[in-house]
Amino acid sequence: MKKPAMVIGVGAVALLVVAVALVLRPGSAPVAAQQSAPAVAAGPAVARLGNQQVTPAELQALLATVPPATREQLRGNREALERWIRTRLAEKAVLEQADAQGWAQRPEVARQTRAATEQIVFRDYLRSVSEVPADYPSAAELQQAYDAGKANWQTPPLYRVSQIFLGVNDPQNLESVRKQAAELSKKAQASPGGFAALATQYSQDRASAERGGDTGLQPLQQLVPEVRGAVARLKVGAVSDPVQSAAGFHVIKLTEQQPARTATLDELRDQLTQALRAQRQEQIAQAYLDGMLNTATLSIDGAELNKVLETKP
Repeated sequence: MKKPAMVIGVGAVALLVVAVALVLRPGSAPVAAQQSAPAVAAGPAVARLGNQQVTPAELQALLATVPPATREQLRGNREALERWIRTRLAEKAVLEQADAQGWAQRPEVARQTRAATEQIVFRDYLRSVSEVPADYPSAAELQQAYDAGKANWQTPPLYRVSQIFLGVNDPQNLESVRKQAAELSKKAQASPGGFAALATQYSQDRASAERGGDTGLQPLQQLVPEVRGAVARLKVGAVSDPVQSAAGFHVIKLTEQQPARTATLDELRDQLTQALRAQRQEQIAQAYLDGMLNTATLSIDGAELNKVLETKP
């Protein structure tokens, strides 16, 4: 069963952390390097392209950089992972060509490299001097944060929906698929208890079919628009007439409905704890930077600054 999705407002307290986004770009076929390349290192590889490879350790390092929830989604998204692997191999092939031409020694590249290195060192060091105490936040601080934003800790109404899905891959088959969906709907309406068996046998959405058609608890907004309206009209235990979407036909059964409610502190504990710790770390880091400015002798030469601003690039 999926955990209820929490819809948390941002107005009451700025507590929620922006999730680290993993950008997966489509890969492109690299041009083979003209120069002779070193031999491929021995050992297992997830993928290889000529002299390049993506090792299991490299893939594990990628997964370790993303939040746990995103990591689990990636583990179940084979297509996205393979797309990243292809992109990474293309990048390595391009870098091999650039190295062979001494590209890293070009003045403009060297300047950018130094600037990037400075930023990495700056962020890593600042993180080390702004560590948050392990016992923060306390139970009282966590309760206070929860109470401050309680009006916004809302879960929308949730619906557990099961479906029998029949796809329409060829417009010429539209009427025959519509007829089959109507027959399955009629059977399921006559005997709702047999819906799971029908879904397992006939549904072309194999992921849900393996669970008797169950698609889990979710808010209406996450459903296909055409299905959304049908679900909103159903009573728990009822089966719909066939619903046509752009992909095909859906026969829907509403198996559970939960009203909107306020999420409990226990449900939000981990999320709020992470948000409060991130907020505190940002405060400590800013105080550290302010302290550096207060203790150093700071002077700004206005004349020199004006010269720079007046100089056209």
